[in-house]
Amino acid sequence: MEGGPGGDALGAIPFLVASGVNRERDLIVMTQRGGLYSQPNLACPEIDRFNADSVGLRYDAPSTGRLLVRAAKECKDRLTADGIELSAYNTTENAADFADLRKALGIKRWNAYGYSYGTDLALTYLRRHPQGIRSVAIDSVAPPQIVSLPWTWDSAREGIGAIFAACEAQPGCRSRYPDLPRTLTEQVRRLEAHPLTLTVQPPGGGDPVKVVLDGGALVNLLVADGGAMPAVDVPAALDELAHGNPERFAQARASGATPVIGEFAHGLTQSVACAEWVPGFSESDLLKAGRRAFPGWPDTVLAHAPQLPFEHDVCRVWNVPDRTAVQRVATASNVPTLIVSGTFDAKTGASWGAYTGRTLPRSTAVRIPGIGHFVVPQSPCAQSVLASFLARPTAPDTGCVAGLAPKPFTITP
Repeated sequence: MEGGPGGDALGAIPFLVASGVNRERDLIVMTQRGGLYSQPNLACPEIDRFNADSVGLRYDAPSTGRLLVRAAKECKDRLTADGIELSAYNTTENAADFADLRKALGIKRWNAYGYSYGTDLALTYLRRHPQGIRSVAIDSVAPPQIVSLPWTWDSAREGIGAIFAACEAQPGCRSRYPDLPRTLTEQVRRLEAHPLTLTVQPPGGGDPVKVVLDGGALVNLLVADGGAMPAVDVPAALDELAHGNPERFAQARASGATPVIGEFAHGLTQSVACAEWVPGFSESDLLKAGRRAFPGWPDTVLAHAPQLPFEHDVCRVWNVPDRTAVQRVATASNVPTLIVSGTFDAKTGASWGAYTGRTLPRSTAVRIPGIGHFVVPQSPCAQSVLASFLARPTAPDTGCVAGLAPKPFTITP
């Protein structure tokens, strides 16, 4: 079960195969409703083009928000003009599709594996359609009962804090980059007050692009964990930024300038987020959560959920019904469950794994040190644990976890 919501499930197959998921069993991957290759496809090229342009705009400026809302409205109007009922794209219906798939394939029992939003989906699937589920593995957990915009700040604080604590635990990193939390706060405040405008080449090559680096952009590069800014480079990048060299962060920002137009189903993202994550919490609640997580940061940064800026404004345009009453529910089950989290995950903080396990008495929760979001493809140990879990769901071998430690951080001269 792919993440996002809106990610390309079939595009994840190489990562899954490389992780050995299908070494001793069949692997079944299904595009979620609205995703790439599904009919209809809820792609929003309008939002892709906005995202490409936005690297050259202030991250959290009201004018940037207006452009995003306009792009979302254009996509929504186009999809609804095609007769698409956007409220039908939700986690309840999504889970029912997987239940139907098992029956259609004539499979008596199977194992479910989801990551990121796919954990929200897998837990919903387990709660609503437990028949035929042998085991569930969830990687980088977003518990359906807790996912909301304010929750994103809790995860950001945990993941970024874990990176800083790991640097503190390595003598070379600690001496070279002392007091990283203070450095980050200083840089967020400085860039928010005086954004940098640079011209840099995207990491993947191509023509140089204009990049604006403000406080909100800096924070979201730390949360995004998409490979553009590896965790091992974060202390060095912050130190360089503080000493007048923003190149690492500018390059990471430039990586967003070249999205594959139409690959990501932003329509599914918005239909799920606006129905299930946004309702029940005001913009004031979001700001308060940000202030709790990062006191001293500018309100202009903290007013926007990491990875989901201006989401209240977008949801007013997207206009799907509130589904929190049926979706914001904890899953209680005796089905064996493996819960995998990465300590550096700033999208879905590692502590939410153990939290989810409270209502899953036959669950095994593991935390993989030094890994961010989507753990299994990045960690041979997590791959080994998953394989042993699939072989023996009630007694997985987690022995490899005890000897793990984060990789050494980059130390610059």
